[in-house]
Amino acid sequence: MIASVKKGSPRTHGVASEFVVRNSLKGRDFIDLADLDAEELRHLVELAHAIKAGRWSHRPLEGRHIAMLFQKPSHRTRVSFEVGIARLGGTTTTLSEQDVQLGVRETVSDAARVLDRYVDGVVARLRSHADMLELASASARPVINGLTDRSHPCQALADLVTLEEARGALAGQHVVFIGDGNNVAASLIEASALAGFALTVVSPHGYEPKADVLDRARSISSGPLRVTLTSDLAAIDGATAIYTDVWASMGHENERDERRKAFAEYQVNEAVMEAAPGAVFMHCLPAHRGQEVTDEVIDGPRSVVFDQAENRLYAQMAVMAELFGTEG
Repeated sequence: MIASVKKGSPRTHGVASEFVVRNSLKGRDFIDLADLDAEELRHLVELAHAIKAGRWSHRPLEGRHIAMLFQKPSHRTRVSFEVGIARLGGTTTTLSEQDVQLGVRETVSDAARVLDRYVDGVVARLRSHADMLELASASARPVINGLTDRSHPCQALADLVTLEEARGALAGQHVVFIGDGNNVAASLIEASALAGFALTVVSPHGYEPKADVLDRARSISSGPLRVTLTSDLAAIDGATAIYTDVWASMGHENERDERRKAFAEYQVNEAVMEAAPGAVFMHCLPAHRGQEVTDEVIDGPRSVVFDQAENRLYAQMAVMAELFGTEG
């Protein structure tokens, strides 16, 4: 049984020397985890650990400028990217929805082509995944998905870093995600397919991840997909991590009352955590305390939610280091 979780302990994997960037992703977009292969994902996780531990400290964004485009208010994504870009030597311009008005004031493709003339890359947090794909297709510069309605790859990458810090090697883990089969769940499914850990998604009927998410995950998995979908909370047995998210995700705010009723039995509380004595608690934040999770759990000794938030910085620095790769 886990009594507490040691915070902020860097993972070295037995390597004392400085980490080496491979530059294998140089110039590519980072839209979904499924765009990577298993080796590339493993390398990003290792690089994030190395950055956090101080074993890699190059500045591949020196002299480069990154545009950050937000259609929704942002706390963790904006601050973690702005800090990460600065630490990598770059500078930023942050644009709100009112500044660009994608699809209203100008098309997504036109906006991408204009930004190409000014900046060296784009971080975008958009409502529509289709718009993200159009932005990336039209842009000659690397585009990083900071979040869409379909996926949240930077969060999932940070989650893998956090899981290894808290619970060790990924392959032996069983992550249970309780809640809506949303963008976070979709990216965790892709992470499971590539990294090989077991994932159970527990959702009320009608709120499961979409079939196309599972189909894509199967296409990138090197073996049988270790993902289970269920509505039964008994599936938490043997979990190494219990993960939840808000019940009304981006784009579903008008369904808040309906979803509150549908998800009422799926709150992560002390009883749930007691049924999974070997599990840490995870949440991508922001949390609606008293709804999907209780104060006792999120503030409890097994919670690693703020480690997850911190690790967004290192995971995103790893992604940018590879996309804008310089030797070192």
